[in-house]
Amino acid sequence: MMTQPFRQRVSSGSPFEPRLGISRAVRAGRIISVSGTAPLGPDGRTIARGDAARQARRCLEIIRDALAQAGASLADVIRTRTLLLHIEDWEAVGAVHGEFFKDIRPTNTVMQVVRFIDPDWLVEFEADAVVE
Repeated sequence: MMTQPFRQRVSSGSPFEPRLGISRAVRAGRIISVSGTAPLGPDGRTIARGDAARQARRCLEIIRDALAQAGASLADVIRTRTLLLHIEDWEAVGAVHGEFFKDIRPTNTVMQVVRFIDPDWLVEFEADAVVE
């Protein structure tokens, strides 16, 4: 008989989560996936308009906090995805990614998107982690 893996939902408190049927992160057994994470402050407003590096830092802080709520850390991350409004920001955003993941070195994909939900967002990140 097969058992279902332990499943834990992590919420950021966003009013969109229940409305859209999404979670900030989901842990299923040892695997944690963190949704596309935008540069929002605690008040739910976009931070650092026009500054992709500062927005990237905020996104990665939110991911770090979501992982902690799921019983993991950045050290457990095996893959990240970087979504950029302007591909020219890849180096500045990549440098911030490097600050968070210098010694962890997950796989990463960098891509440009046409737009985000909020026109002031310059970057979003996603992350996947495996807890040993």
